[in-house]
Amino acid sequence: MNLLLENKINNILADIFKRLDLDEKFAFVKVSDRPDLSDFQCNGALALAKIAHKNPREIGTMIADELQKCDFCESISVDGPGFINLKLKNEVIAQNADKMAEDERLGCGTVENPHKVVLDYGGPNVAKTMHVGHLRSGVIGESVSRIERFVGNEVTSDVHLGDWGTPMGMILSEIILQDGNLDKVSSYDIAQITEFYKNANIRCKEDEAAREKARIITAKLQGGDADYRRAWKYLRDESLKAVKANYEQLDVNFDLWWGESDAHETCREIVEIARAKGISEIDNGAEIIRLEESNKPKPPVIMVKSDGGFGYQLTDIATIKMRVDDLHAAEIVYFTDNRQSLHFEQIFEATDKLGIAPNVKLQHIMFGTVNGADGKPFKTRDGGVMDLETLIEMSKEKVRQSLPQPDEVAGYGAAEIEKLTQQIAIAAIKFQDLKNTIASGYVFELDDFAKFEGKTGPYIQYAVARINSVLRKAEAAGLECGPIVLEAPEERTLALKLAQVHNVVMRAHTDKEPSIIAEYTHGLAQVFSTFYNACPMMSASTPQLAASRLKLAKLTRDILKLMLYLLGIEAPEVMLKAENKGE
Repeated sequence: MNLLLENKINNILADIFKRLDLDEKFAFVKVSDRPDLSDFQCNGALALAKIAHKNPREIGTMIADELQKCDFCESISVDGPGFINLKLKNEVIAQNADKMAEDERLGCGTVENPHKVVLDYGGPNVAKTMHVGHLRSGVIGESVSRIERFVGNEVTSDVHLGDWGTPMGMILSEIILQDGNLDKVSSYDIAQITEFYKNANIRCKEDEAAREKARIITAKLQGGDADYRRAWKYLRDESLKAVKANYEQLDVNFDLWWGESDAHETCREIVEIARAKGISEIDNGAEIIRLEESNKPKPPVIMVKSDGGFGYQLTDIATIKMRVDDLHAAEIVYFTDNRQSLHFEQIFEATDKLGIAPNVKLQHIMFGTVNGADGKPFKTRDGGVMDLETLIEMSKEKVRQSLPQPDEVAGYGAAEIEKLTQQIAIAAIKFQDLKNTIASGYVFELDDFAKFEGKTGPYIQYAVARINSVLRKAEAAGLECGPIVLEAPEERTLALKLAQVHNVVMRAHTDKEPSIIAEYTHGLAQVFSTFYNACPMMSASTPQLAASRLKLAKLTRDILKLMLYLLGIEAPEVMLKAENKGE
């Protein structure tokens, strides 16, 4: 059920435009730029006047006269050069809020044509500890995944591990160099594996012979060498345990844990398709697909390297084929940082040339970096890249400072306090990320992000917990929710804000932009705070008014919880503060 007030008005306008023989594509309203004057405005008269070569105010007045007959507005006016301003009757807004409260989807509709979407996010590499640079892909991807599912699409999320390229040859080479063979591989934990990778990376940057050895081992690994495969499998499995532990902390989830290695056999198919279509060629011993360079230089896609190993780009192209053939994807969306833009231009163009994903929408969504106070990518005090586990623990420690000690509050021992710490810290991390548009980077503010006020995740969680507290007290006093009536302006403003939720969710879905939901959620919490301070619930002047306000509060709580869920954030039943050791 779509209970967006704009849609109801738009349907009425469409009928009026049809009767007046006006172009119906201009029959729509938007939320007013001047909420002090009106709730919605229709600007269609200006465009219609240009087409009809008439005075826009004359057309606006003609439309307004028809709207007056519909009896759903408190006032309708035509201002300026033909802007039609509408202020709805309180009972219309109240009835809409009542229906939203009774609807299991809280007034949110679904997409008209559901389809299968594959979301590719995460993308950590095997044999490397996850660091802060991996944060945004997982957090953004998880939110978009939840939004897509909520609007009715069938979603498959895939982490797409980097587990098959030259870095694997590098680490295997380094282990052999230090140990003499691969016999001790299965004794190493992720910290030791990461150290091997760091050393291998330094060595290969400085030594051509080391790079060549790594390339040879990579080719043998991909070619099926039993010893290399056995060692690789252990490194992959051990790395995956650490990756899953990090993502579990962040509540980031995947349906598939495919890696580049899973596309190995399909890579052979892609090479054969390219040959059959005559779009591949040999260049300096490598087999490539040359791309168009009409607007700017664009390097070719390297399918098979001169040493016989598959190129990095080929595994992504093969994975697209698997997602189309096996998962029947109609849309595939990738979330990576903006440094990957050329890579995706290349693989999308090559995919088109190969004809392996007909009528499939391929989209790359680029995000900015997580930065420190200096505006540069966030690092540890000693200048190294901060690992994700450390970032999470720093955040939890910051939250612990604002919470009471275990057993200082009845019913909240060590386990309960730690759970609350986790919920608030992850909310703080995620909201600080998602309140920014995807394309922009942002400064990670450890000192401010976990506060219970301001534009933070804990502020939203606290709003939910405060409503929970009111509802518990109302239940204890025998008070129940009842039909919504709007008397105070704060009640009206809140009900109108609640009515925007469908539009907000659909915009976030269309744009693949969780910040739209984050912005709305923070705004709704602020509007509720104003309502809370101006409109007593338990001590309202009449039982009917108390019941109405309780229903508005409950609807607000439910929508805030839904919005937090779509952002990948939990809403604790109760929030505790060290200073007052209570709700």
